[in-house]
Amino acid sequence: MSLPTFVLRRLLQLVPVLFGVVLVVFLFVRLIPGDPALVMLGAYATEAGLTALRNDLGLDRPVWTQFAIFAGQVLSGELGQSLVFRRPVLEVIVDRLPPTVWLTVYAVVLSLLLCVPLAIACALKPNGTLDQAIRAVTTLALAMPYFWLGLNLLILFAVILPIFPVAGYGDTFAERLWHLFLPALTIALHLGPTLMRTLRATIIEVMQAPHVEFARTKGLPRGKLIRRHVLRNGLMATVTILGVNIGWLMGGSVVIENVFNIPGLGTLIIGSIDARDYPVIQGVALVFGLLVISINLVTDLAYAALDPRVAYE
Repeated sequence: MSLPTFVLRRLLQLVPVLFGVVLVVFLFVRLIPGDPALVMLGAYATEAGLTALRNDLGLDRPVWTQFAIFAGQVLSGELGQSLVFRRPVLEVIVDRLPPTVWLTVYAVVLSLLLCVPLAIACALKPNGTLDQAIRAVTTLALAMPYFWLGLNLLILFAVILPIFPVAGYGDTFAERLWHLFLPALTIALHLGPTLMRTLRATIIEVMQAPHVEFARTKGLPRGKLIRRHVLRNGLMATVTILGVNIGWLMGGSVVIENVFNIPGLGTLIIGSIDARDYPVIQGVALVFGLLVISINLVTDLAYAALDPRVAYE
């Protein structure tokens, strides 16, 4: 199977997944106990307001008609009107999307920068003193709750040692790297240990492969040996684990954004839940689902790039 065929097959496989995401988001409001319109507008809702909201959301129509209307709105990019911001939901989400994307990408980059050298150091002398020390420290970091670790980093490096800002997002590229370092590091300290353990185990396995033993007997320097023959094969499993953990990573960004007061989708959805702004909650949940699907597709393509045999299976 050629690479274009592989990509086309992956895209076709996303169709039922996208349908499932849209269906779950649609059912989110419809499964609210009682009258969803009354829940949204609260105790001070008027009958005119309830009627208008039911008509706007299509709650006065058959459920399958409602779903068809909602799916059509999603395809056209029309996600309704925010009850709090009095603006189209899509506009509100687009305004808040960049900080979340920045934080996610930043956290992934820091995770890889942490896990790759540590995994190599551990794999070169497995079960040695350095290997055991690194695994103990990373296990401790992994066991710490998100919010607790983030708060401690915030207190230490933003209050006691005012190196990084307490909150915010920044305007320029450099400011964003500075503002988002602590929240991205918090996520990386949770994601990195999982990636490091996977990469360490894979490198140990690859180091024992015949082609690596042959390259070693030829006198190939250790650095070239790892770069050419070991690391690429080892990264394939790491890319897979990274793709599997994307949903967990997005969920973690919601907590971290609220700890560090980052104006992203995480703070938006928590604020919308407090304000019962269900159109925004629906929109953000849909965007999170689409982001996870998109990143999983990129993961599949990256895996195929690292191992072209995948595309020809």
